[in-house]
This record gives sequence, C-alpha cells and structure tokens, in this order.
Amino acid sequence: MLTFKNFNIADWFSFYRIAAAPLLIILLWLNERELFTWFLLISYSTDMIDGFLARKLKITSPRGSQLDSIGDQITLAIGVIGLFVFEYDFIKENYLLIIIAFIPYFIQMFIAYKKYGKATSFHTYLAKLSALTQGFFILWTLFFGPIYWLFYFMIILGLLETIEEISLIFMYDKWVSDVKGIYWALKDKRRNKSIH
Repeated sequence: MLTFKNFNIADWFSFYRIAAAPLLIILLWLNERELFTWFLLISYSTDMIDGFLARKLKITSPRGSQLDSIGDQITLAIGVIGLFVFEYDFIKENYLLIIIAFIPYFIQMFIAYKKYGKATSFHTYLAKLSALTQGFFILWTLFFGPIYWLFYFMIILGLLETIEEISLIFMYDKWVSDVKGIYWALKDKRRNKSIH
C-alpha cells in the first residue's frame, strides 16, 4: 500500500496524472472538449517532466516507475475515452483496428498480473516512443481532427511495443523496472540473477 511519506518531486508529477483523472472525467461529462483537451495536454506534459526529473536528479526507483506507469495507463485510458466522446465517428470507422491494437495490450497486462501481481514498468525506448506517439495523436485529434497516417503508425508502433513487453515478461522471472529493450535485457544482470 502506498503512503505519502518520502515521495520525491518526480513522484508528485505522477500523482498529478492520477489526481487529474476525476477532473478530466467531469469535463468529458460536461462535454467541454477544449478544456478537456488542454487539461489532458497538461497530464501528458507531466509524464515527460517526471521522467526527466527522475533521471536528472537521480531519484529513479521501482516505486516511482510503478507510479509513472499507473499515471500513464490512466491518462491513456481517459484520452481514448475522450476520442470516443468527441470523435465517435472516427472511432466507429476504425473500431476494428483499435480492437486489434488493444487485444495484445490486454493479453500483456493479464500475463504481467499473473506473473508479477502488478503491471510492468519496463519503460523501454519503444514504449516511450509509442506513448509519445499515442499522446500526440490523441491531442492532435482532439485539437484539430485525426491524421490517418499517424493513426496507422501509432497502431503499428503500439503492437511492436506490446510484443516487446510480452517478450520481456518471459525474460524476467521477477518484476523489474527500467529496461531499455530486449537488446539491453539480454545483458541485464538482474535477468541473469532471476534464472535458476
């Protein structure tokens, strides 16, 4: 169970994303597209800030990585709900591709919870690029409307990132954070220690 004792500044930026969720949901309910999009932009911005601060101040921790992941998942979910509310025609037109993209993600989450009892926090380079692309696409769509080539790129990147996450789950017997990718995992001593 999380307590507020000894949280660092990067953790508080992650907390902001979690705490902002009710406000974003209220803005959705009130059909306030512009306000919702601006506050969603702030939430996405805190994701970049907390990661930068954690690395710059050398305050990375498994707890911080997990908080960051929870904040990311909540922000992504609310962003997708925002697309459903404000860009329903686009979602309806592309629902099959969206389902294809989300099924492996749910499989990955299931495997992680079954193996580790919690979500992964690998924070690979591919995951960061995928999250950045998703955030950019969602925000651009809410501000200006969808760009199809970016949508397809986001789907492909998301699928590749999910495949990498699933592979990493099978490579690590114990939960670890901050793995740059499969190439780095092959040389990671934490992985070697977990092999019996």
